[in-house]
Amino acid sequence: MKLLFTLVTEAASTTFTESLIENLKFWQGQGFKAFSLTLLTGILIFIASWIALKIILKSIKAVLSRSKNLSELMVTYIIKIISVIGWIVIIITFLQHIGINMGPLVAGLGVTGVVLGLAFQDSLSNFFAGAMLVINEPFRKGDYIEVGSLSGSVASMDLMCVTLNTPDGKRITMSNNLVWGVAITNYSYTTKRGVSMTVSVPYNADLTICKNLFTEMLNSYPEVLSEPEPIIEVHKLADSSINFLLRPWVKPEDYWKVYWRFQGEVVSKLNEKGINVPFPQLDVHFDK
Repeated sequence: MKLLFTLVTEAASTTFTESLIENLKFWQGQGFKAFSLTLLTGILIFIASWIALKIILKSIKAVLSRSKNLSELMVTYIIKIISVIGWIVIIITFLQHIGINMGPLVAGLGVTGVVLGLAFQDSLSNFFAGAMLVINEPFRKGDYIEVGSLSGSVASMDLMCVTLNTPDGKRITMSNNLVWGVAITNYSYTTKRGVSMTVSVPYNADLTICKNLFTEMLNSYPEVLSEPEPIIEVHKLADSSINFLLRPWVKPEDYWKVYWRFQGEVVSKLNEKGINVPFPQLDVHFDK
């Protein structure tokens, strides 16, 4: 594969070099004045094309942004594809204008493209994975998502990667292929979210008192929604404790606020009721 890639690349490079040498010989015969005039008009065409491309991209972005069916990420993705294609056309047009024969080079790119596709299959995979993300739209810019073991708010997405901002100020960049290849959990699509928490109490504790205490605590939190009602049930009979499962429902933005407040208060509230939070213990008995 490397040998084939080298041969094709060298062939395309040789073709382009030969065309460039022939072009230099031609302009040497025409004179410096003719070459300067052609180069100047080529630069003007390049600048005009660049300005036109910017205007076209701005207009397309304005039109696409007004569509309710297209997210900001999808609009950005489409604009970048059009931009890449536009620059390729501008560069080829400029080189063709100053007399470089692009025909053999473009024809050679057909074979080279196959080799490049195999050599850069990871990059192409990221490109098409990005297209799948844009089409299926599992998230939008600003959504809080979980991708595998990573989570954060979507900051941006381009042809190759997705960028997340984490709550603790980190910036995570992941390839599109990695994001599309795992389960994506989007917490921003839901209007309410259950806060799952486990509280352990000793076996000699009065379960009714514990349940009433947890209910009072959650009812005192203004962020906890009344509908659906919080779940407070005995979940597991563990080795050294009885474990309660608590699941109050909150708005997505209040999830950590309720979670941290409850975790910070529950131990002292249990102690006020004379209930100590159990922890694993080992009893060692000596045989006399």
